[in-house]
Amino acid sequence: MKYGFLLIILLGCFKTNSQTCCSGGVPLSNNLGLPNEGKNSWIFGLNYDYNNLNTLKSGTERLEDNSRLRITNSILINTSYSFTDKFSAELLLTWVNQTRTIRQFGNENFTETSGIGDAVLLFKYAIQNILGENTLLNLGIGTKVPLGKSDLISKQGIQLTADLQPGSGAFDGIGWLSLSKKLKSKPSALIFGNLSYRLTGVNDSYLNNTSTYEFGNELQVNLGYSDQFLLYKTLFSPKLTFKYRRALRDKINNNYLPNTGGEWVFVRPELSSEITSNIVLNSKIELPIYSYVDGTQLSPTLRLTVGFTYKLNKKKTSTRFIKF
Repeated sequence: MKYGFLLIILLGCFKTNSQTCCSGGVPLSNNLGLPNEGKNSWIFGLNYDYNNLNTLKSGTERLEDNSRLRITNSILINTSYSFTDKFSAELLLTWVNQTRTIRQFGNENFTETSGIGDAVLLFKYAIQNILGENTLLNLGIGTKVPLGKSDLISKQGIQLTADLQPGSGAFDGIGWLSLSKKLKSKPSALIFGNLSYRLTGVNDSYLNNTSTYEFGNELQVNLGYSDQFLLYKTLFSPKLTFKYRRALRDKINNNYLPNTGGEWVFVRPELSSEITSNIVLNSKIELPIYSYVDGTQLSPTLRLTVGFTYKLNKKKTSTRFIKF
């Protein structure tokens, strides 16, 4: 009876507080795809990701209500090792801090959680020129491993909702591919696209083992254009990417939850600079240009990512023409 009452309270929170299980959280799929730099090469990456959700929406309509704010700060550590010129493995580890602020009737409710997030292990295979000259196709398959806690409780002793937990409590399956082509008319430029799909698993121990929870499956598609130029002996690479994201609704006890799920289109300008042959600085900002949410939810307002990659034992090769 006690857990049933608690479940009713939590379900009510999804409606009254406009939670967003699919717009926040750690950007796992957003940060996959380190390049294969040749046999026996290592690449290490460290990034900070800031995600601000301060736009309340119902469907496509923006509501004039700034009483709710969600912020996610993430530290992302990823590494990739190339066993051959074609086959490589990538590991992404995360630490996440999430805050939720609700201001109503002169009162402010603030909730914060921090901890190790989930990880991703991805195996990738690169194929050159299979779709024409100067093309590169990468195929990947992997899993999201539930390293993060999914049972944190509030100061009042109530288990927090799934969207505020550092981890998901479930294994996911991930499929990934990318395709790029160098332009003959402008050898420094290329067009590229990538796609990822996350098939989510079920957390069987939700709410102290009394319920199950499943985040909605997620599709992401990115299309973009990049170029390179030399300035003050430093190689700069500007990039413009358009991203489409579709997340299905979450489920609790195999029943769909209201106010979860939706689709978004973002524009993402990026800039990287190769300060040495081994170190590349990266920065990107992501802004929504279209969004449709199921029910009423907070939707992304701004996402900013900065960091660097370090290449170890890079193998020089004349056939590798693309850098991500």
